[in-house]
Amino acid sequence: MNWTEFARWGARIADWGARYHQGLRDRPVRASTRPGDVAAALPASPPEMPEAMETIFADFEQIVMPGMTHWQHPRFFAYFPANATPPSMLAEFLASTVAAQCMLWQTSPAATEMETVMMDWLRQSVGLPEGFKGVIQDSASSATLAAVLTMRERALDWAGNEQGLSDQPRLRVYCSGEVHTSIDRAIWISGIGAANLVRIPTQGPRRSMDPAALDAAIRADLAAGLHPCGVIACTGGTGTGACDDIAATLAVAKAHGLYTHIDAAWAGAAMICPEFRTLWTGIEGADSIVFNPHKWLGVQFDCAAHFLRDPEPLVRTLAIRPEYLKTHGADGIVNYSEWSIPLGRRFRALKLWFVLRHYGLDGLRARIRNHVRWSQALADRLRADPRFEIVTEPVLSLFTFRLKGADEAAQQAFINRINDDGRIYVTQTRVQDGLVIRFQVGQLDATEADVATAFEVITALAGNG
Repeated sequence: MNWTEFARWGARIADWGARYHQGLRDRPVRASTRPGDVAAALPASPPEMPEAMETIFADFEQIVMPGMTHWQHPRFFAYFPANATPPSMLAEFLASTVAAQCMLWQTSPAATEMETVMMDWLRQSVGLPEGFKGVIQDSASSATLAAVLTMRERALDWAGNEQGLSDQPRLRVYCSGEVHTSIDRAIWISGIGAANLVRIPTQGPRRSMDPAALDAAIRADLAAGLHPCGVIACTGGTGTGACDDIAATLAVAKAHGLYTHIDAAWAGAAMICPEFRTLWTGIEGADSIVFNPHKWLGVQFDCAAHFLRDPEPLVRTLAIRPEYLKTHGADGIVNYSEWSIPLGRRFRALKLWFVLRHYGLDGLRARIRNHVRWSQALADRLRADPRFEIVTEPVLSLFTFRLKGADEAAQQAFINRINDDGRIYVTQTRVQDGLVIRFQVGQLDATEADVATAFEVITALAGNG
């Protein structure tokens, strides 16, 4: 393909993209293909000879698209959307076109310096105090893994990376049962081990980690000769929106000298609205925090904002500086590859810059506030219907509910009916080991009418109870 053809195809794909998004409400939200359908439509061997772009693009539409679940659909009420707004897509196109590897300042000074400024814009936007520094990770999972590795090294006086873990004390990390499974995976990969992830009981309507139980667990481990190293709290747990009492949790962790990490993957973006910051009161005391602009701020996946009260422990944990990665003659520069597990880094700050400038904080706040209001109104409408029970109250735009009196099989059958219908998409979770329906509003093109459609679908498919 020459550059003239590239320009022609680029324009054609942009036109296709606009039509795709404009027609999303006419598509079922979830893919309806059966397992193996797409693989069966693909040749078993790669082509020996070149093929025309017309043929390739036709196959994209005929083979790929029927097997896609539409994460940008305005009635995507499952998980939490990986939003992609038009300005973020355009910025990603530019970043892909330039195709820089932004691992060091010298490999792309603009990418490094823009990342520094964009993270400070975000810091100000969510009300974190001056002094916090940020880095863009690919996902909250990577940020949490980096935090757990930092906990480990700090607790071992920086000996783990050098000496391995076999002769080291048995480390312990503490969290509630409401945290995301990425915490479990970080514990595995770090070598700490699942048996050393201590689940603290929760309390209250927000399903918060019990600070007294946390303190007791740490004291018991110390008495048993174990080595506590960190606490992971959540603001907006993925399952039910659980929010730990950050101030009380951090007070316990600090009393024992433990490193603290806050997972606010989807809910953290809502902190651009000052009225929601009560959900993480005390956040200024955390050692590290992560939330995903690629969720509620509409910045194309992948873009996770990882903030640190002091970056030095993270850099000490992750930095490797062979001669070929040194930048000579430039003092005081930041190489963000030393703040991340991967060496290679994409130019993620560009799409953040585009989105924040295009919408402004005021425009983004309006969307988040609408989502919260519409979700809470839907919960109230379902509460008024005798067939339903609200199981966990709305936290921001997320709540859970179920059919009253239905056993687990009937609950799952109801969820399947909703998703097979195609007009909306929801997922399930468990609360006190009972199956419930999890509902959230977070797709940036959603309207109040889309949420009203959800009510119509849910009530129509529930039957007579």
